[in-house]
Amino acid sequence: MTAERDWRGLLFVAPFLLLYSIILIFPLFRGMWLSFNQVDLFGDGHFVGFGNYIRLAQDPIFSTAMINTFVVTLMIVPVLTALALALAIALNNAGRGAALLRGIFFSSAVLSVTIVTLIWRFVLAPDAGLLGELWTSLGWAPLAFLSDPQLVLPAIAVTTIWWSLGLPMLLFLAGLQQIPQDMYEAAALDQAKPWTTFWRVTLPSLRRTLVLVVMLQTAAQLQIFGQSQLMTGGGPSGASRTAVLFLFESAFGRWELGYASAAAEVLFLIILAITLTQYWVTGRASAAQSGR
Repeated sequence: MTAERDWRGLLFVAPFLLLYSIILIFPLFRGMWLSFNQVDLFGDGHFVGFGNYIRLAQDPIFSTAMINTFVVTLMIVPVLTALALALAIALNNAGRGAALLRGIFFSSAVLSVTIVTLIWRFVLAPDAGLLGELWTSLGWAPLAFLSDPQLVLPAIAVTTIWWSLGLPMLLFLAGLQQIPQDMYEAAALDQAKPWTTFWRVTLPSLRRTLVLVVMLQTAAQLQIFGQSQLMTGGGPSGASRTAVLFLFESAFGRWELGYASAAAEVLFLIILAITLTQYWVTGRASAAQSGR
């Protein structure tokens, strides 16, 4: 009877497992195979071993793209996490005004990357954009955010933070609503100041949510693509070319599928390593705190 139940259970999950394998598992191993071959869209290619990876290690364009990716990720993740947490704390009440503001702040998250980049291209344009007009009205020279190598990555970071703020804010709100109110009542009885309550009650209670937000946003921003491709095309002079944009250009601009697959595998391993490291470090910190 137990074996029969197990078999029936497998039948229930079989459609999901089949779809999961077709969409995720097969492309993963196919990409690994392609990364060891010199192949394009017009032929079967041939095996080159680690040739694509050696070429990547010597490619200055790929190195610059990876540096740009890490820089923009470091610009986005800490600021986005802090802003989302601050908004969640400010909007953590049951009033109608708070509900309306939650909807307003989350509304940007439902927009497509195309709409977001169109909005921010208009805002950042130096000649007729919103910031350009503001700078001119103040008597300052407008800044060319999207054509200045020093400003283009911060501009993309601001755009991404505005677009991505909704989801981490909701995650923090959900975490805040799980904190028992008696903890805050005890802190109030001890006459704890708001800053002390935040550090001793709120932040420790949100540790798991904080780790989740940082891990999700790190993985997401290391794969940033649409903002760079639509706002600047990787320019000026490659100053905003990210790793995924490099993959896109290699695969669909030069038709080097094997080379692009090798770059994708490198990015995959980096994301996996960073995510596992974050999980391991936070797990050790939680275990150390539990043992005290």
